[in-house]
Amino acid sequence: MIRLGPTRHKRDVEQALPAALVRDGDTVGRDARLTTMVRRDFDLIWQLLRRLGLPPADADDAVQSVFLTASQRLDSIREGSERAFLYGVARRIAANHRRKCGRRGPELCADPDDAPSAGLQPDDELEARRTRRLVDSVLAAMPIELRVVFVLSQIQELSLSEIAALQGIPQGTVASRLRRAKLSFGEHLARLSQVPRGGGGS
Repeated sequence: MIRLGPTRHKRDVEQALPAALVRDGDTVGRDARLTTMVRRDFDLIWQLLRRLGLPPADADDAVQSVFLTASQRLDSIREGSERAFLYGVARRIAANHRRKCGRRGPELCADPDDAPSAGLQPDDELEARRTRRLVDSVLAAMPIELRVVFVLSQIQELSLSEIAALQGIPQGTVASRLRRAKLSFGEHLARLSQVPRGGGGS
C-alpha cells in the first residue's frame, strides 16, 4: 500500500459535527451512524481529496464539509450506501476545487509540503516528501477517471467490486480503467524519475 501523507484526526471531525444537525427522534442511532461513517471512511475520503488535487489544509476543510453534508442528509442516505454518498460529495468538492484553481491560476493553488511525519529522521522525512511529491505529480498527469480508480485501488486498497459500487459502474469497466491507470502511472513515473533533481547540469 502506498502511504501518502499523515493521517488526520477523526476525533476532531466527530467533534465538529454539531449536535444541532441531529434532528429530533432517534438521536442515539443517528449519532452512532455518523460516528461509524467517520471512523470507517475518514482516511479514504481525506486521501481521495488529496490525490484529486486539494492541498492538505484544503483537504482538512473539505473532509469536514463532506461529513457535515452527510449529517445534514443522513435520513436520505440509504443503509449500506453511506460510503458511496461520501465518495460522491468528495468528488464534487474536488471538481469545484479544480475549476477554482483553473480560474485563479496554479500558483494560487500550490500544494505546500505535508506536515512532518512523526518519528522520521530528517533525511527520511525529506525522502518521504520527495516521494509524495513525485507520486502527486504522476497522479496529476493522469486523466481524472484513471486517477480515481488508481487511488482507490492502489492507495486505499479497495477491491474492484467495492470501487464499482462506489462509482456505479460495471466491475469490468473498473478493471479496464485500472489496467490503463497502472500503465499510465508507470510511464509517467519513468519519465519523471529520469529528470535530474535540481533542474539539470551545471
